[in-house]
Amino acid sequence: MKMSIDEIKKHLAEHGVKASLPRVKIYEYLNTYRSHPTVDEIYNALSDELITLSKTTVYNTLDLFVKHRLAIQVLIEDNEARYDSDTSHHGHFKCIKCNTVYDFNYDLSTADIPSLQGFSLEEYHTYIKGVCDKCNGDVH
Repeated sequence: MKMSIDEIKKHLAEHGVKASLPRVKIYEYLNTYRSHPTVDEIYNALSDELITLSKTTVYNTLDLFVKHRLAIQVLIEDNEARYDSDTSHHGHFKCIKCNTVYDFNYDLSTADIPSLQGFSLEEYHTYIKGVCDKCNGDVH
């Protein structure tokens, strides 16, 4: 759901994050472009608009967002951190042909995992790689 600038500022404040212009613009980008962007993609998209923006600022802002549960880090590849403003429990599927990352819903909290009996799940990540339906030629 696209958020207005005022809604983003309020959302950041509710999570204990000061709403500076770079933070607002980075969160707006994450929230608008649900492609699970990398630091480089975010930097390249915003650097013309925010001429003082550095990659370090993008890294630090994203780390702050993860720390304050405003975003999650998606580590579907060893050498590629992506970011997602959807912090709900969901999985990620990466197509090995087109490199698109898709969200999918599932609920691990209802799974019966005997080896975790008595454990409390607070965070979990599911990453699946394969070929998406578009690359398989099964376009719906």
